[in-house]
Amino acid sequence: MWAVFLVLFLPLFALPLLVVLGASFATHWPGVLPAGLTTDNYRAATRGEALQALTTSLLTAAGASLLALVVGTWAALAGAALNRRYRRLMDALFVLPVAVPSVVVGLSVLVAFSQPPMLLNGTRWIVILAHTVLVTAFAHQSASAAIARLDPACEQAAASLGARPSYVLLRVRLPLLLPSLTAAAGLCFALSMGELSATMMLYPPDWTPLPVLIYAATDRGALFTGSAVAVVLMAATLLVLFAVSRVRTRASYR
Repeated sequence: MWAVFLVLFLPLFALPLLVVLGASFATHWPGVLPAGLTTDNYRAATRGEALQALTTSLLTAAGASLLALVVGTWAALAGAALNRRYRRLMDALFVLPVAVPSVVVGLSVLVAFSQPPMLLNGTRWIVILAHTVLVTAFAHQSASAAIARLDPACEQAAASLGARPSYVLLRVRLPLLLPSLTAAAGLCFALSMGELSATMMLYPPDWTPLPVLIYAATDRGALFTGSAVAVVLMAATLLVLFAVSRVRTRASYR
């Protein structure tokens, strides 16, 4: 079993990442292994335009994840009170942006928000909005699954003791959902950090996320600098996901 796992894992998942990691320390790659080992690529990947792009990606992913979590959780809580037919319709509406290519989502957002009264084209907000549309489905699905697993006895006990619906929601339901919501937030953040197709159609010059910078670097032939920037992107995403997992663990203990 382990042999099958290694045969599938190494070439499909580990090897491409190792290739990018090796390229990030190279100046050229003449054969099987990289050559001209250097750290200059990382100096370029952590300064100036690259650092600004990393900050842009982090802010975009944080904003989109927060909005997606709020909208997705609210819709899941509202959908739990609907009958099965309408609940399936709501689920389908939230999954629709994931079912079509992300470039289509980018185009639809561009067309929808390029005219008054909601003129967002050319601003950072249209990028955050597009990322929110793309990741809200995952927050909604995670919240819906968690709500379906809740024991209604907890809410019924609180209500029988005279708790108002708002109190039951804030002090009973949401704390029980917190582990699932933090996991959904981490997933939304990771997806937003790596989103490129819709972003390419929407980003203004002063709001360039890191995936766009990676694409631009590799497109002009700077493969090794682009690899270093990609490693920085992976490292930043993993650090945030590690922090989210710690929050989720503490929420689970609560």
